[in-house]
Amino acid sequence: MLRVPVTVLTGFLGAGKTTLLRSLLTQADGRRIAVVVNEFGDAGFDGGLVEECAANACAPGDVIELTNGCICCTVADDFIPTMELLLGRDKPLDAIVIETSGLALPQPLLKAFAWPAVKTRATVDGVVTVVDALALSEGWVTLDEDAVADQRAADDSIDHDDPIEEVFEDQLACADLVVLSKSDLVSSVALADIETRLKAALRPGVNIVRSTGTLAPAVLIGMNAGAEEDMAARAGHHGEEEEHDHDDFDSIVVKPSIALSVDEMRARISDALGLEGVLRVKGHARVSDKVAPVVVQAVGSRVDLVFGRPDAKQAERLVVIGLKGFDGTAVRRALVE
Repeated sequence: MLRVPVTVLTGFLGAGKTTLLRSLLTQADGRRIAVVVNEFGDAGFDGGLVEECAANACAPGDVIELTNGCICCTVADDFIPTMELLLGRDKPLDAIVIETSGLALPQPLLKAFAWPAVKTRATVDGVVTVVDALALSEGWVTLDEDAVADQRAADDSIDHDDPIEEVFEDQLACADLVVLSKSDLVSSVALADIETRLKAALRPGVNIVRSTGTLAPAVLIGMNAGAEEDMAARAGHHGEEEEHDHDDFDSIVVKPSIALSVDEMRARISDALGLEGVLRVKGHARVSDKVAPVVVQAVGSRVDLVFGRPDAKQAERLVVIGLKGFDGTAVRRALVE
């Protein structure tokens, strides 16, 4: 029996995974593709964005959103039942794409493909790690181990096990392909430097492609990597550990008050994002006298606001993700008042 190829789409918070996935689905060219979208927070957001452009590739029920935790921590409870559901469809799928949470470690997910319920029916075609070129150029995440070591030596308060760096590096360790997103926002000199540093951190043979949000499906599907058979080369920080958690991170859901203008909403999001420990803000909000909701995508120093469809039914809520202990009260104050 032929196994369904599965593409694992991973990458840190705000790297551009959903944008790339939406582009892939609009170029399905007759393929039937199922999608699993994983969210770290309690409220789903990316699943709705995917469904908006999935008509050409996905049948009803073939876009599944898993919220409230990284899929790598809920393999038995969430991932295996979801895969059994998709693999049991009457009409066989041509491919499955799993978009992980930005905080997920790919390694435990790949190991799950050895489970009897999945092993003979699906294989990991490839792990695509999306890397935010703008975030790297601004130093929000880093590939410069020497610089990190110097910072930690000079300041004892800096965590010697930076949770952001560990997640980012584990996602790189698992990659079969790296997509360098937002490459149009970074100078050619900075891009070349980023690519040089990435190549030093990647396994031999892992290619890097630049993207401004869209790539041909043939780039992302058809690698035939069989990644689940090559775990030793993809160990990352956590090696063969089966137990892991995400205790270094937390999330809250906030219902923002209606803003008088887009500029006011942008200022609120920027204020929340500027609070210590806050990493990501995304969701839907409202601006006074506007029929359509505002789609909020914010990470690092960047706040993107666009109006959604006028008939959209999304609830007005923002998911805020940050390091454990970030000031949720201050975040609510920034977004509500």
